[in-house]
Amino acid sequence: MKYIYPAVFTCEEGKYLVSVPDLKGCHTFGNDLADAIEMARDAAAMWLCTAEDNGETIPNPREINQFNPQNGFASLIDVDTEEYRRINCSRAVKKTLSIPSWLNAKAEKAGINFSGVLQEALREKLNL
Repeated sequence: MKYIYPAVFTCEEGKYLVSVPDLKGCHTFGNDLADAIEMARDAAAMWLCTAEDNGETIPNPREINQFNPQNGFASLIDVDTEEYRRINCSRAVKKTLSIPSWLNAKAEKAGINFSGVLQEALREKLNL
């Protein structure tokens, strides 16, 4: 699912503190502005994925003009929870496959890690 939320950025001691006010308790920081934006997306994605997984109500974002921080600015961040899950979910999934027995025997004799080879081939095939 794709979401857009306002985030409030303030600069303190060379670091950017970030809050996503519509997502209760969603705070993070970055060492520079680019890092802060990335961290805000990451924190919001974690918050939203948890809410989705638990069947919780996802809050509607408020208008960005409702935020007027004294020592910073408000900006919109986009969050794609499907993309976040693809990148961060490393849970193993068991797959059954068939290969010729002669190939299986040679691979086992060579100590080949079948899962590793399949993962590597899929990453290459999918340009990941």
